[in-house]
Amino acid sequence: MIAFLGMGLLGSNFVKALRKRNEAVQVWNRTASRAKALEADGAVAFENVADAVRGAERVHIVVKDDAAVDEVLAAALPGLQPGAIIIDHTTTSKEGAIARTAAWKEKGFTYMHVPVFMGPANALDSTGYMLTSGDQALIQKMQPVLAAMTGKVLNLGSEVGRGAALKLIGNLFLVTFTAGLVDTFALAKSMDVPVEAISDLFKEWSPANALPLRIQRMTAGDYSKPSWELNMARKDTQLFMNEADKAGVSLSIIPAIAALMDQWIEKGHGNEDWTVIGSANVK
Repeated sequence: MIAFLGMGLLGSNFVKALRKRNEAVQVWNRTASRAKALEADGAVAFENVADAVRGAERVHIVVKDDAAVDEVLAAALPGLQPGAIIIDHTTTSKEGAIARTAAWKEKGFTYMHVPVFMGPANALDSTGYMLTSGDQALIQKMQPVLAAMTGKVLNLGSEVGRGAALKLIGNLFLVTFTAGLVDTFALAKSMDVPVEAISDLFKEWSPANALPLRIQRMTAGDYSKPSWELNMARKDTQLFMNEADKAGVSLSIIPAIAALMDQWIEKGHGNEDWTVIGSANVK
């Protein structure tokens, strides 16, 4: 028996995928109607979270944040059977994942933090990525279960909380990537370039292909042989802002990047590779 707590877009599609594999699933959600809707897929819905986990060997949870995880699991505790394994897919803080791993061990239960790079469609199709770290024997034991739910399980080593940390890092990249597109569209608007033209450009020239080399350059520690000088990158950044200003279009993140570049130029790094602006945070 499996229990699943949290019937948002991700959780509900995880449950639908489990039911497609004929897994017996008990479900709960704070808004009971969301759990009740999954009875059409063969799940059994409960209004009380302790009842939902009763008899379950595995309890999956995907809710909003650390506070929600702690609140829901505390309410579920009276119904947990001895030896139940708690598998938390919620994006949380690193500290929270570490604390819960220890706290639930003291209570006599196994807690795994397994955040995901998966959207609702991935959860339904069992594709995408799950991240896990910590007790390697436990990870090996649970690998088949987790692999059935996703395209790939990434074992990030024995450090508890490493999965939580890398999930946050990955999400930060997605946020900045999208924010970069916001400014990209704004600059295109200021110069009357249609979005379709941007899409066509990136189909032929994909900046994502340069990511491994960009990381290598940024972390090498030697910025003395530039492929793009910071002074020149700053000049282009000013061109972005000038074009936007002329059209009365606002850029969201480029002004902050320009200010960071100015700081490094003032420190005498203008003739170095522009990736020097990230050197203070490379270890």
